Amino acid sequence: MNVFINDIPLIIKKNSEKIYKHRYDLILNPEDEFSSKDLVGDVLVRDVTDVFIDRLLRMMEVKKLKKLTSLTLLARKKGRLILHLKDQFRIVKAAGGLVTKDGMVLMISRFNKWDLPKGKLKKEEDPGIGALREVEEECNIKVSLGEKLPSTWHSYAYNGNKILKKTNWYTMQCLDDSLMKPQAEEYIEEVRWMTPQEALSVLDDSYASIALVVRHYLSEAAGETVEK
Repeated sequence: MNVFINDIPLIIKKNSEKIYKHRYDLILNPEDEFSSKDLVGDVLVRDVTDVFIDRLLRMMEVKKLKKLTSLTLLARKKGRLILHLKDQFRIVKAAGGLVTKDGMVLMISRFNKWDLPKGKLKKEEDPGIGALREVEEECNIKVSLGEKLPSTWHSYAYNGNKILKKTNWYTMQCLDDSLMKPQAEEYIEEVRWMTPQEALSVLDDSYASIALVVRHYLSEAAGETVEK
């Protein structure tokens, strides 16, 4: 489960999973005293409890935590902890696509951030169908559905509600981009084809969840090219 709280990766693992302590800048236990200023770099918390999750979310609501790179939580019961985390939010479902054409990747610019086309699913809508609809609407192109990519979960606040949005991602092949243009109603400023190198170079001006999807796809694509 790829969770991003305020664009910070939240990695949940079982206590029994192997970890490498030297990869973390700070290791905590739930009962340790700490403040937001202590959360710098890659942080690991062992034997996480529901109470700790609640405390952490409250802290992340009021603090930016700009120096926190990632937060890894170890739990005795991973599934139970994930359910408790979800219970703190209203869940929204969305879908989107990573569109390719002649080795290039389609990126969109919205609110001065590079992004991938995506949007909320309609009630009972199949994620794949919803992903196709959103991509074609936001970019005014025709695409075909490809393979599933890792889903992402990211948090945001809307009208006083805490939202956790699950986005189902798919690869897509462009069939026709002759009328390609950004959907202004969705505040999209630009739609641009990029080489893999260009796409990687703009990820610093993107979101952590988008960077995860793009890097995963390009890594898989590079592996396939080597194998061939």
